[in-house]
Amino acid sequence: MGTGGISRRGLKICCGVTAIFLPSVFKPKNPEITVYPQGLENIAFGLGGFYNATINATIGMIVAINNRNYGSFKFKNTTAFVNCRGGVVAEVPIEQSRVPAHGKLNISTSADIMVDRLISNPSFWGDVLAGSVNFTTEATVHGEVTVLKILKLHASVPSSCNISIFIQCQSVESSCKTKINL
Repeated sequence: MGTGGISRRGLKICCGVTAIFLPSVFKPKNPEITVYPQGLENIAFGLGGFYNATINATIGMIVAINNRNYGSFKFKNTTAFVNCRGGVVAEVPIEQSRVPAHGKLNISTSADIMVDRLISNPSFWGDVLAGSVNFTTEATVHGEVTVLKILKLHASVPSSCNISIFIQCQSVESSCKTKINL
């Protein structure tokens, strides 16, 4: 009887410690996302009528995702929208992929900028003359989180980024905020 009491007591202590620490260890952490523009790839001009000209440009970029969680995240195709002063000026396709647990993923994509929308904004030229143009991006990525190859949960990760292009020094800064929703 003496050994049975000790093993039950040990089991209770083990369960108690696990119940206390397990939620903090497996608590979902927001992924870190960084956007790295790579340069201008393509410029296209179109004439749709007498006064209806369009200009489009493509900027290549790498989206770096750092997953700090114990679960991998497999996500579906999505589109991010780039805004300048409240108007959508670009779309960024993001192809489906998988970010491993405690891993990193670099996604190569491109932003198809609708230059005519950008330059038609009355504030755009003032920003250019001031030396910087600010953009925001919005995207929600839907997918599935797999923890320890056993537990599968549906999740969505809305993200918003602020991107500043500094014209004088020809540099770009970006900061992104994300929140995982299970």
